[in-house]
Amino acid sequence: MKQYDSLPALTHAATVFAALGSEQRLSILRRLVRAGPEGMPIGQLGQDVGVTGSVLTHHLKQLVSTGLVQQRRDGRRVLCSVDHDAVEGLSRFLVEECCADTRARGFGETR
Repeated sequence: MKQYDSLPALTHAATVFAALGSEQRLSILRRLVRAGPEGMPIGQLGQDVGVTGSVLTHHLKQLVSTGLVQQRRDGRRVLCSVDHDAVEGLSRFLVEECCADTRARGFGETR
């Protein structure tokens, strides 16, 4: 592996994937991806994904701690948005080594 050779990087990736192992947290993240860089108010987010109150707060805390989601105040509202760089980094982690073994053997060779 290239970028994720170090133990801390692997540990971080495992933590992020564990956080996304919840259907509700994955739904929250997908909804925020759809909202774009401006994000959306926490109340609307909760309504859209069907998770409200302390349960929503708990899931958002997990996503914020992984770095996938950011929160900011806009007057009295709390806006949530996805950190697109973090999500793209996670995607790169998944595909970074794609076909590396095939390239090492050379295309067209068979075992």
